[in-house]
Amino acid sequence: MSMSNSSPVPPKGHRSPTPDVVAPDGSEIRLLVDANQGATHSSLVEVTLGHGEVSRPVWHRTVEEVWYVLEGTGKVWRCPPDATPESITPVDVAPGDALVIPTGWRFQFSADPGRALRILCHTTPPWPGDDEAVPAEQGGLGDATV
Repeated sequence: MSMSNSSPVPPKGHRSPTPDVVAPDGSEIRLLVDANQGATHSSLVEVTLGHGEVSRPVWHRTVEEVWYVLEGTGKVWRCPPDATPESITPVDVAPGDALVIPTGWRFQFSADPGRALRILCHTTPPWPGDDEAVPAEQGGLGDATV
C-alpha cells in the first residue's frame, strides 16, 4: 500500500546565531517556529536577557506564554491585572524551571550577574505583531536596564 501526501512538508526552524529581533521588553528574540514552519496555533522562540540585565515591564493583549529556562538564573515577576505590583513576590528561576505568563498579566524578568538567562518561549496563539506587547507602568524588579 502506497500513501502519498500532496501537501509539502513544512521546513524546520533553526536557531540563528544572532537575534532576529529585540522584544518590546528589551530581550533578544531568536525565531524558531512560526507560520514559516507551518505553525498555525502557536509559535516558539528563544529569549535571551544578558547577564545582570533587567527587562522592561510589559503585558500581552492576546497571547499566553509558556517559558522553560534553558540556561542561567534570574527572577521573574508576574502580576495579575487586578493586583498591586508591590503585593507580588518575584520567583527565582534556574535551568529546568517552567512557568506561564497568562494573557493580560504584567511581567518583568532579570538575569543574575555572570551568565545570560536563556528561555524557550511557546506562545499561543502565534505572535500577532508589533502592538501585542504593551508597556506596563511599573514592574516588580525595579528599573529596566535594557
